[in-house]
Amino acid sequence: MTTPETGSPLTWTDDGQPRSRLFGDVYFSAEDGLAETRAVFLEGCGLPGAWAERRRFVVGELGFGTGLNIVALLDLWRRTRPAEGRLHVFTIEGHPITAEEAARALSRWPEVAGIAEALVRRWPGRARGVHRIELPEFAAVVDVAVMDVAEALAGWTGRADAWFLDGFSPALNPQMWTDEILALVGARSAPGARAATFTVAGQVRRGLAAAGFAVEKRPGFGRKRERLEAHMPGEAADSPVRRVAVVGAGIAGAAAARAVRALGGEAVVLDAEGPGAGGSGNPAGLVTPRLDAGLGPPARLFAQAFARAARLYEDHAEAILARGVLQLAAAERDEGRFARIAASDLFEPDALEMLSAEAATVRLGEPAPAALDQRTALVLEPAPVLAAWTGEVRRARIASLYSRDGEWVLLDEAGEQVLRADAVILAAAQGSAALLPDLPLRPVRGQASWTTEAAFGVAAAWGGYVLPIRGGVLFGATHDRDDAATDVRAGDHIRNLETLARALPGLAGRVGAARLEGRAAVRATTPDRLPIAGGAQPGLFVLTGFGSRGLSMAPLLAEHVAAEVMGAPSPLPAASQALVAADRFARRGHS
Repeated sequence: MTTPETGSPLTWTDDGQPRSRLFGDVYFSAEDGLAETRAVFLEGCGLPGAWAERRRFVVGELGFGTGLNIVALLDLWRRTRPAEGRLHVFTIEGHPITAEEAARALSRWPEVAGIAEALVRRWPGRARGVHRIELPEFAAVVDVAVMDVAEALAGWTGRADAWFLDGFSPALNPQMWTDEILALVGARSAPGARAATFTVAGQVRRGLAAAGFAVEKRPGFGRKRERLEAHMPGEAADSPVRRVAVVGAGIAGAAAARAVRALGGEAVVLDAEGPGAGGSGNPAGLVTPRLDAGLGPPARLFAQAFARAARLYEDHAEAILARGVLQLAAAERDEGRFARIAASDLFEPDALEMLSAEAATVRLGEPAPAALDQRTALVLEPAPVLAAWTGEVRRARIASLYSRDGEWVLLDEAGEQVLRADAVILAAAQGSAALLPDLPLRPVRGQASWTTEAAFGVAAAWGGYVLPIRGGVLFGATHDRDDAATDVRAGDHIRNLETLARALPGLAGRVGAARLEGRAAVRATTPDRLPIAGGAQPGLFVLTGFGSRGLSMAPLLAEHVAAEVMGAPSPLPAASQALVAADRFARRGHS
């Protein structure tokens, strides 16, 4: 065998087969892995018959590996997909391989080369968490959970119609086949679900039966005499296609509209001012993670949200003004906090790097403290993204709404009907509270300043921030609680210059002599500084409370809300869902 690359979970046999160096087992049959997948998993789960006439079909998989099962699944789906059908895959991998390794492993099947290339091009990273892959050309979404199998299954709130149980051999990887794991598989199965696996080990048969499956041995593939098929009692149900009203055309509303449409729904965006409401109307903004050295559930949410936002913005390269943001140490403890975060597994390898004060000084061109180099952070121009995601915006100010006969009716200030919809997503920042008064939102005014008479090529943050814009530099911003005014104030330009001077006095001196422009917007904040994303009433959903982090957090949380609206699996683990749930404040009040 050849020597594996450092850190890789696989090695290559002399004839080019991938083999796990951790478990001493093959990733797929040496005879014909694609044929084995089709026989064991696709036929074993009754595909394509099981998804006939279904609008949404969900597949769960234990063992993503080289992605071969998903490639075979997508190949069958594209040929037999029902009209308007959407495919969702939730797959788990504790030891991910690289895109290059996957491409090499999948290259032996030219007949599915196009599908393999599409998957490899969007290959998930190695950070611990859930990685979403959108495959619009196949009307499919793949969520890859890079973590321990028990943690992944316990956190997933979806229900699978079919399971590919494809961990390494039970004798070599017993933790993938325990009664606990198989019980979780059963608990996350939809009525009528099918499960298939290559193994007929007694423990697996008993575990599946105890989980509620009827288990049957079937003829195996190749040299294997037998395999298993299992069936959960009940009848499959389908989710309706829904017309969704999205109130608000800032980044939250735009992300919600995009996410609803990606799941096959119809999204109608309503806003009196059109795209670019709130802070989304600024010339540029930062896409950075909220840094949490606790590395617990909030930190996982922030890391996943940032990674998803950055990935989605990469599809709009024209909107990316700069890459990389320096987070300057503002207190003695910051260096230790930054180092702990940089060393964690919540971000991709080499995404974060500590810079000494000397290195940061070189980057910024004037004396600076130590800094965390956020290499994958972005400076984004929101306007092109909003235009692409919102589509046509219906100009209307929604003053009230009510539910009747399973529909929501939205009214303008004159009490006239504007729209009827199956569901509503309130994504109007602080304005959402006018339509749902129980929302615990607090306005915070922020004014940003910019000039086109000076330039600065580095983005940095320290409590304030500075970033390059087209033909100039933007900096700020003020933070005034309970102020909902949006007038531009000369005094706030001065305050922004003072904030800039505390970190970069040389730049502040150059900018201070320039003519400044500005824009004020009202941020919506919550008591726990976390967004609100989820259902508030049957058919009424909320996506707000982002403070100054809408660009970084709205895309992922919009996908979660859209999943709830459309009856699809959420990309958010249960712990993250609880952090942002719309009813969390009411629940705490009764605890």
